[in-house]
Amino acid sequence: MNTLFADKSASAKLSQWLMSVGLACVAWVIAYSQLETMADTLVDVMGLSRQTHFGEAMHFFLFDTPKVLMLLAGIVFVMGIVQTFFAPERTRALLSGKRVGVGNVLAATLGIVTPFCSCSAVPLFIGFLSAGVPLGVTFSFLISAPMVNEVALVLLFGMFGWKVAGLYLGMGLLVAIVAGFVIGKLRMERHLEDWVRKIQAGQTAALADQAVSWIDRFEAGWTHVKQIVGKVWPYILLGIGLGAAIHGYVPEDFMASFMGKDVWWAVPAAVLLGVPMYSNAAGIIPVVQALLGKGAALGTVLAFMMAVIALSAPEMIILRKVLKPPLIATFAGVVATGILLVGYMFNWLL
Repeated sequence: MNTLFADKSASAKLSQWLMSVGLACVAWVIAYSQLETMADTLVDVMGLSRQTHFGEAMHFFLFDTPKVLMLLAGIVFVMGIVQTFFAPERTRALLSGKRVGVGNVLAATLGIVTPFCSCSAVPLFIGFLSAGVPLGVTFSFLISAPMVNEVALVLLFGMFGWKVAGLYLGMGLLVAIVAGFVIGKLRMERHLEDWVRKIQAGQTAALADQAVSWIDRFEAGWTHVKQIVGKVWPYILLGIGLGAAIHGYVPEDFMASFMGKDVWWAVPAAVLLGVPMYSNAAGIIPVVQALLGKGAALGTVLAFMMAVIALSAPEMIILRKVLKPPLIATFAGVVATGILLVGYMFNWLL
């Protein structure tokens, strides 16, 4: 009799979870599709115009903040459920591949079909880490997702032709794969924040080795959301706030004059200029076209573009909650070196 009541109770609880998750998914999709409209409406209600610096910065903040938080919550919930199927060791073995670097290639390739900006890619990066995916592999995705995606490739193809688009694809993937591989070889897992390492070590890993109900899986996903989103959200607000200010106020003419000189230090200067900024590929490519029209070298401008979308300061602020400073510095240094090589190669070849 007790077993019968327990079965009914479990069935009712599972039904509640299924209904809640289903409704949440529908609400998530509807809300996500209306983020642009919501930002436009709020800017209008505040009496601002996107033609002004402050209005554009505010629109950027009102659009990107809920977008990144929603992506983080949704992806972390799904990865929390996924983690109940795979112990960290099994996941690590799966994505590491049997041969050295295979996992990096797969992760970088996945980045091509995920049209995220650098901050939007961070939630999936965190989800991968929490599921036990190797550190170097997750970095290959984090670099590739914003830097080499179908939006960037289509726009580059339309503006500059297939040679530039193809070369950018090849060099961008190479940077993502090699940088992730190097970071993985450095064995810097100890520089993950302690709370991330505890999640990797722990709670749902034990569930993966026993019979787990779907109630347990949903509860594991929700626990993941509370743990991770609860810790990271202030850094997301700070990072996107900085990105909004830069997006709205940094003048294009200043950038053009800074990068237009045909000297050896133009490429590293362009990378340094790009790091504090924040945009996605679709947003930065029109700027790239304008800079080229003002006489800047293609390699120099593409190095600037890569730095903006793969090494943004807002991204670093968000990552600081997950990674310790030595690992952030290593990530930035390795990727910046790759971007510099790409910039010089483009200037040499084209």
